[in-house]
Amino acid sequence: MADFHNLLIDRAGTDDRVGIITLNRPEKLNCLSQELLFELNEALHDMEADDSIRVIILRGAGRAFSSGYDLAPASGSGADAVVRRHKSVDSKGRRLVMGIRTGMQQITDIHMYFWNMAKVTIAQLHGYCLAGGCELAMMADLVTAADDCQIGHPGLRGLGTSRTGVIWPLVIGMRKAKELYYTGENVSGTEAEEIGMINYSWPKEELEARTVAFADRLATMSADHLAILKLNMNRFYENMGIYSSVRSSTDLDAAGQMTGFSYEWQDHIRNDGLKDALGWRDGLFRENEWYKHK
Repeated sequence: MADFHNLLIDRAGTDDRVGIITLNRPEKLNCLSQELLFELNEALHDMEADDSIRVIILRGAGRAFSSGYDLAPASGSGADAVVRRHKSVDSKGRRLVMGIRTGMQQITDIHMYFWNMAKVTIAQLHGYCLAGGCELAMMADLVTAADDCQIGHPGLRGLGTSRTGVIWPLVIGMRKAKELYYTGENVSGTEAEEIGMINYSWPKEELEARTVAFADRLATMSADHLAILKLNMNRFYENMGIYSSVRSSTDLDAAGQMTGFSYEWQDHIRNDGLKDALGWRDGLFRENEWYKHK
């Protein structure tokens, strides 16, 4: 298996039949750069081809699973260049929605491969699982989380929509799915289990051992048999429209960069910096009367 700059690769369980991929940018709360995502794509392909690996755990190093997409400009080298070939601005510096959409669809392709690969996958969440991190985690077959983990998509507040987070209507009820979409609020690991967003929430100090035990139990059968069971389950959800919905959601994510609220948010980032812009955006929600009764 290749060496990676942004990932750690390990094995666990009986006869090392559980593969573990760790997002390894702890100093940035494992925010998802283009380079990391393309490395993840390669690592997943490597593990899919290895018949001795039956279940894959995806987790994060340090204090979080992932805080979301890396908003810093791409370096333009290595895997980053794959996305950067599609320009998002014209010769006058004006943003082009189809350029934005093309880059987003490339990342969605990685998410959808993670969804449909011929291995059972588990996302193990702790600390923060936000925005793009939440989108990625939702594409796993199964999800475990620390009970105090914060899970959600604050990027819905003015930075487009959620792409693969559109799976929420398939796993939680319509009312709660709409509330989370319209507010960008987080839920704890405990609440996420209660509403069916994840499978289990456990105390943080027990999360790793119990997730490995869970994966090892699933890995009792051979990799090819598990792949057939997964394909059978996924077909039901595919026939309910997950592919078309995720593609449409990615298109709307690109269009959502150009709404009035999104432009106001982008102005705050440009003029005040990301930290102050986040304070402005989230403050609009926290100052609401609803928070007084939460």
